[in-house]
Amino acid sequence: MPARIHALVVALIALAAPAVAAEPDRMAFDSIDGGTLRLDGPALVTNTASLCAYTSQFDDLQALHEDYAEAGLTVLAVPSEDFRQELDSEAEVKEFCEVNFDLTLPMTVITPVKGPQAHPFYRWLAQDHDIVPRWNFHKVLIGPEGAVLGQWGSPVSPTSPAITGAVEAALGG
Repeated sequence: MPARIHALVVALIALAAPAVAAEPDRMAFDSIDGGTLRLDGPALVTNTASLCAYTSQFDDLQALHEDYAEAGLTVLAVPSEDFRQELDSEAEVKEFCEVNFDLTLPMTVITPVKGPQAHPFYRWLAQDHDIVPRWNFHKVLIGPEGAVLGQWGSPVSPTSPAITGAVEAALGG
């Protein structure tokens, strides 16, 4: 009889304990190509939109990718509809970027970047660093250990000296 009582007590305690939800991995994103993209080192993360006046920055993001990927930098494009300038589907976004910009850098699925529905990465930026994109093509540099090393607004080109200098410092060169 004591074993039954013990099992019942254990079951009641388990039911009474608040459910602890696992914290989502803020450095993991769903890839537009399927699967998961994980930021495991220096990364320049940029929220993008296909119909934005800043889409020409895709060329510079691709140039950064080509220039620094072998050194360890991930250049990540995060398409978002938060500013109402993104195409309707991931397939359209992917085709638009391939056809118009010949993009080979990693891209996520269409992802919220602000507000309560924001991806865990962007919620972390907002809560811990007071960083919230105000528009498309806001860029955030994450260092090798996951620290925020810099942020730049939409008008700043990804290949500007400010960003390339910070990238080179993050890569140790």
